[in-house]
Amino acid sequence: MTRAVAAAGLMLVAAATTMQLRSADFSAGGVIPQALMATDCGGRNRSPELTWTAVPSGAKSLALILRDPDAPIPGGFYHWVVYNLPVTLAGLPAGAKLGAGRLGRTTAGAPGYYGPCPPPGPSHHYVFTLYALDVAHLAAGTALSAEELEQRMAGHVVARAVLQAGASHP
Repeated sequence: MTRAVAAAGLMLVAAATTMQLRSADFSAGGVIPQALMATDCGGRNRSPELTWTAVPSGAKSLALILRDPDAPIPGGFYHWVVYNLPVTLAGLPAGAKLGAGRLGRTTAGAPGYYGPCPPPGPSHHYVFTLYALDVAHLAAGTALSAEELEQRMAGHVVARAVLQAGASHP
């Protein structure tokens, strides 16, 4: 009986551990620094340093999407689409260089990081979402759009972590 209770307690502790996503460049709910903004907005278009913890043991790959839900286009603006990351990674460095087969197309139409550049007006929210997936590989030879990636991830997400920050037009 004691073993069953102890095992149940361990299961509760494991279930309570959730995947976390953080950045040394900005805090959750904070402001995205100028260096990460698009060159159109005076930035350097540098992707942020990101770290994550508590990826579930059943995960086989990771995906990351950066979206501006406040953009004045249907569905928002996708600034970064990344997939097929190994679960052994604990993060991405600032200015990460990712090769073909890992970078999807942004709303701007090209693979890679496209930094925030909100229009004049209220601050926009930028949502980084890290997905732990139960499949090791999602894409073939061509870069996926965010919508295509989301379709391929459907039914395969075992955990997610969100990091949100804001930015205003400079």
